Amino acid sequence: MADKPIVIYGDPVLRETAETVENINREAKDLVAAMIATLKRANGLGLAAPQVGVSQKIFIVDLSALELTEQVRVFINPEIVETSGEITMEEGCLSFPGLFQKVTRPEQVVIKAIDLDGYEFTLEASGILARAILHEYDHLEGTLFIDHLSTVSRTLIKGKLKKMEAAS
Repeated sequence: MADKPIVIYGDPVLRETAETVENINREAKDLVAAMIATLKRANGLGLAAPQVGVSQKIFIVDLSALELTEQVRVFINPEIVETSGEITMEEGCLSFPGLFQKVTRPEQVVIKAIDLDGYEFTLEASGILARAILHEYDHLEGTLFIDHLSTVSRTLIKGKLKKMEAAS
């Protein structure tokens, strides 16, 4: 499956609330396959459908670069059930090439979603997996990681953001 180009900050699809996936059909499975190929090419940890220009509630997380036993996880129509704790870590985003900022997020998350076979599952996650899930979930809501920055931090990167917007 061919990968898809990653949408860069400034593209309006990144600010849309994604649509619910009605059927896990060939089209949805092909999209996930293309997203996996895209994520592997980009050497990222996660990717949401809006980041490849598709406004659907699908995201993937692949921590295999960090943990050999990990595999690609697929989340369709996810819902955050619960979050707890708080931790600040540096974060980046494939839609913001070269930009890394400290972001405060919940330390743990419980998420409910549907897998590629149509089965509902619930997952409790913490650490980097929780962070990746919350980051990708935000994309489905039209929220970007820069939205979590303080006014001062956002002011400091204003120039970089303007360049990205102009290039998109």
